[in-house]
Amino acid sequence: MKFARFIAEGAIRAGVVSGEVIREIEGDMFAAWDYTGNVFRCDGVSFVAPLVPRHVIGIGANYVAAREQLPAELPDIPVFFFKPSSSVIGPEADIVIPNGISEVKFESELAVVIGKEAKQVSEDDVWAYIFGYTVANDVTAPQFFHPDGHWTVGKSFDTFTPLGPVIETELDPRSVAVKARVNGEEKQNSPTELMIISISKMISYLSYVMTLQPGDVILTGSPVGAEFVGPGTVIECEVDGIGTLRNTFVAAKAPAVSTQQR
Repeated sequence: MKFARFIAEGAIRAGVVSGEVIREIEGDMFAAWDYTGNVFRCDGVSFVAPLVPRHVIGIGANYVAAREQLPAELPDIPVFFFKPSSSVIGPEADIVIPNGISEVKFESELAVVIGKEAKQVSEDDVWAYIFGYTVANDVTAPQFFHPDGHWTVGKSFDTFTPLGPVIETELDPRSVAVKARVNGEEKQNSPTELMIISISKMISYLSYVMTLQPGDVILTGSPVGAEFVGPGTVIECEVDGIGTLRNTFVAAKAPAVSTQQR
């Protein structure tokens, strides 16, 4: 099933996408929900992020360019980082490049949506705790990375985590490709089998560090090919079986200049 959130008749609603229409639902998407009976055409609504995440957790440097580059030994401690939920936007929303810099980096990714509380889960059992999958763009401003290696500020600006257009619950994430197009030109296209840390390993590892909850989103890494882009660039992130997440980069508006002296 494809779950989505959308704006129709002045309100944000949730629903299940079925062909060219969305059947509205009510209740808890992760637990108990039902159809309301309302049906909307997809081309008559505006899609927003398919959920408001509880937490957003990313993993860094998780793809190689070719199978022969996969390491024989995995790192003892994978590189994870948090992104605030305030950085989340949906399809077609603008990605704002912060004041003081002219470019940021796009990173197309497959995102995992947790559906059940997960604590100390084995790799084999991880799949039972996943609700579904969506497309993410882990926008990054490395100009704001701390010299000692802290990434938080460079990952956390408002609009830096586009998600969407839907959450697909029926997907085998081990056999899809993660892609990105910049102004129509393909820049990323890699199968998920080129991940260094697999989805099952990263979620199991995280579940031994923290209790994962319904609505947590795990960004699983970006393929080789991410680049810096500037204002006016249209980015399309795509994952087979889910859809395309399209956004445009814009420059931040200059702050208003005060005429009063203090």
